[in-house]
Amino acid sequence: MLALTDIAVRYGDRDVLHGIDVTVAAGELLAVLGANGSGKSTLLRAAAGLAPTTAGTVTVDGRTRRNLDIALIFQQIHLVRRRSVLDNVCAGALGRLPLRRSLVPALFPRAVREEAMACLDRVGLAHRAHDRAGTLSGGQQQRVAIARALHQRAPVILADEPVSALDPAAAEQVLALLAELAHAENLAVLAVLHQPDLARRYANRLVGLRDGRIVLDGDPGQPVDSLYPSRALQEVP
Repeated sequence: MLALTDIAVRYGDRDVLHGIDVTVAAGELLAVLGANGSGKSTLLRAAAGLAPTTAGTVTVDGRTRRNLDIALIFQQIHLVRRRSVLDNVCAGALGRLPLRRSLVPALFPRAVREEAMACLDRVGLAHRAHDRAGTLSGGQQQRVAIARALHQRAPVILADEPVSALDPAAAEQVLALLAELAHAENLAVLAVLHQPDLARRYANRLVGLRDGRIVLDGDPGQPVDSLYPSRALQEVP
C-alpha cells in the first residue's frame, strides 16, 4: 500500500537518509526503530511529504502520494483543547468539505458528525464526544487523534512516536489500537517508536535504522541491540 523507493534526504551538507527502500502492506503495522539521530522521523516526514527528498519516490497503492492518501499522528497530539472531542474528530473531514463549512465547526454536516461518532466508537470514546478535548487524559487524547485520522478515510496512517509522552498503560492501549485497526480496517500503518518491547508485541514487522541506513528489516522477534550503541563507556573527569 505504501512504498518508499530509493529515498534520500540531505540537510545542508549532511546526508540524513541514504537510498531507503520501505514498503508497508495493507493490514500491516510496521514499526521503525533506531537511536536518536538515526533518521527515523526524517523517514516518516519524507513519506508524508514534509521533508524534501533529494532522490526517490513515495507511492500509495501504486500511485504518487496525494495529500488525502495519508493520515498523520504525532507525539504532540495537536487537538483543539477548548473544542469538543467530536469537533476535533470532524476536523478529519475538512479536506472533503467546502471552505465555508470547514471554517465553522457548527456547520459540519450531519453525515460528517455521524461518521465522526462512528470513529470515536471505534476507538472506545463515543461516550466522551461532547466533552472538551482538554479534559481528557493523554492516552485518551491520542485515541481521539487516531479517530480523527480514521475520519480522513486514508488507507495509510503514519505515526511519529505516538506513545512517547504517554504512561506505560496508555502506551500499550494506543499501540494495541493501532495494530487492531491495521488488521481489522486493512490499513497500512507505519509507526516510529522508541520502545523496542512495544514494537515486538504489536508490530507485524520491524525496520531498524542506523546512520540513515536500513540495517534490519523483518520479523519483530529479531534482535535490535545493534540499533542502540552502548552508553556504558563514558568519559570520567
